[in-house]
Amino acid sequence: MLHSIRVRRSQGWQFIPDVRAASPKGFRGLPHVAEAPCREGCSACRDLCPTSAIALDPFRLDLGLCVFCGECADVCPDKKLSFSNDFKMASTSRETLVRRDGDRALTPLLASATFKKLFGRSLKLRQVSAGGCNGCELELNASANVNFDMGRWGIDWVASPRHADGLVLSGPITANMAEALRLAWDGMPAPKLVIAAGSCAISGAPYQDAYAVDRSFLGEFTPQLYIPGCPPHPLTFVNGLLDLLGVGR
Repeated sequence: MLHSIRVRRSQGWQFIPDVRAASPKGFRGLPHVAEAPCREGCSACRDLCPTSAIALDPFRLDLGLCVFCGECADVCPDKKLSFSNDFKMASTSRETLVRRDGDRALTPLLASATFKKLFGRSLKLRQVSAGGCNGCELELNASANVNFDMGRWGIDWVASPRHADGLVLSGPITANMAEALRLAWDGMPAPKLVIAAGSCAISGAPYQDAYAVDRSFLGEFTPQLYIPGCPPHPLTFVNGLLDLLGVGR
């Protein structure tokens, strides 16, 4: 028993009482883009980016494509890019995920009065891993553990699509998961919403041009919430949901 107490003391207090004000150490989050232009003729960051998330003239960094490797910030000779520990990166708009010259804070996510009325007190989510590497899936599962505890706002994972209000998609959507994804969506009762979690789900990321990827589902059903990251931090996911529902402020 004494050993258990010592272990518990060494671990500290893991529960996060205020997920809005948390400050995760060592987390590579929202990138800041300096206002000063890039050095003439320099394309080091663009050339190094593994997912073509960076474009030049004018400068653009797409968080929906970014895998947050941090290599662009390391290679930039003028330190135009830097990664903060800001986890509030969720957005209801795909375009909002694009960072430009001088961008530091992300445009605040506006709450949906409709979603708040429908799901503000109870939101049940079904997760579908459509070819993911299990990184996003691990972090999504962590959002319900004792540390982040999204259940305190009535947000829970459910085992069946028939019990779900929202489909949380992770992975690039491989061809052999396209039908399973559609079956899960069709099995959910209306009203319902789609949440794209992670760079692969948002854009296909490094697999965007792969022959074995079938993203036709997202051509028909636009996500109501985008959660960038590779993988996304549980705080990014939880705060995105709370912002969308207009709760937990």
